[in-house]
Amino acid sequence: MIRDAALEDASEIADIYNFYVVNTRTTFEERKVSEKEMSIRLKKVVDSDLPWLVAVVDEAVVGYAYATKWKERSAYRFSVESTIYLANGTEGKGVGSILYKALFNKLKLKGINNVIGGIALPNPASVGLHEKMGMEKVAHFSKVGFKFDEWLDVGYWQLKLHT
Repeated sequence: MIRDAALEDASEIADIYNFYVVNTRTTFEERKVSEKEMSIRLKKVVDSDLPWLVAVVDEAVVGYAYATKWKERSAYRFSVESTIYLANGTEGKGVGSILYKALFNKLKLKGINNVIGGIALPNPASVGLHEKMGMEKVAHFSKVGFKFDEWLDVGYWQLKLHT
């Protein structure tokens, strides 16, 4: 089931995200995020009238996806950055595709024109998901992040929701 995230989901969302913070190069965040901080982030997205969705299986949150403003300047108001994370072990079961499809549908209804997703590279699973959803690679920045004593690249993928 896909539904809008609620503040009560912050603990489960933080647990999902913190796995990636501690164990992977997927996020450039280097310290775990508290439930309180995740609640603040969730509220900020919702207060900006953008969607934050969760995937729920057997009453447990197993993934989430949301959109944030791409840039603050007014002319960017029709472009957003997407974020998606799945609970460890949930990958490859279609949850990401379902979440992204629901997110993109909500964004389209809001009149959003462009969805931009940043991916720490290498990350074949995330690249595969983004390209499966019709996103195209539009940029590659070399050695812009440093985590676990290693320089990391970031690529950006874009989907035009309206033509």
